[in-house]
Amino acid sequence: MKRIAVAEDEVLMREELSDILQKAGYQVDELHTFEDAAETLLALSPDLVLLDLNLPGTSGFQICREIKRKSSLPVLVLTSRDQLRDELHALDLGADEYLTKPCRKERLLARISNVLKRYEGRQNLLEGPGCLLDRLTYTLYIQNRSVLLPKNQGKLLEAFLLHGEETVPKEELCLALWGTTDYIDENALQVNLTRLKKAMAELEMPQQILPVRGIGYRLVSGEGHPH
Repeated sequence: MKRIAVAEDEVLMREELSDILQKAGYQVDELHTFEDAAETLLALSPDLVLLDLNLPGTSGFQICREIKRKSSLPVLVLTSRDQLRDELHALDLGADEYLTKPCRKERLLARISNVLKRYEGRQNLLEGPGCLLDRLTYTLYIQNRSVLLPKNQGKLLEAFLLHGEETVPKEELCLALWGTTDYIDENALQVNLTRLKKAMAELEMPQQILPVRGIGYRLVSGEGHPH
């Protein structure tokens, strides 16, 4: 059963939405406080977020921005704000769909179904800045193209994307590559890292792999530097 999180502060509207969704066969998580709404939603990790824009304490825009910065959770905005600039702003922040209240339940359910279908099969996708990596096939989706990476390059990139911009210890990179940390073959690791760097440069990826002395390596956005 698909889970939908409802971020709506008007009690009657929230109850009505929950009722509609449950009758349509969805499991519903309701948010009742909105102080750390983005963190709460990320922790809940539902299949879809139904998000109002006018929330107490924090705006739905900010919540949408934070969710999309840290995850690939689908977000459907349902709001009474019917200005085109609000819709464009929400979509620019990564919202997957924008509906204005009042909204017929048939339309709402159809849009929810559409968004969920778009995300089917994306559980295997790991999101990085401007790219997606399929963890099963090591296919990299970037700038409207897809590239099948050699397995070792895919394993290394997966390890880096899982860590965000945190340093990945050499041991962890060896574990990703060879399934063991019994020995660290610096030369073999260097060869594989060099190949990945070359592939990233050819794809014009903005990220760089930088060494962190004595620890390992980290993936930083183009303008980043090691701390």
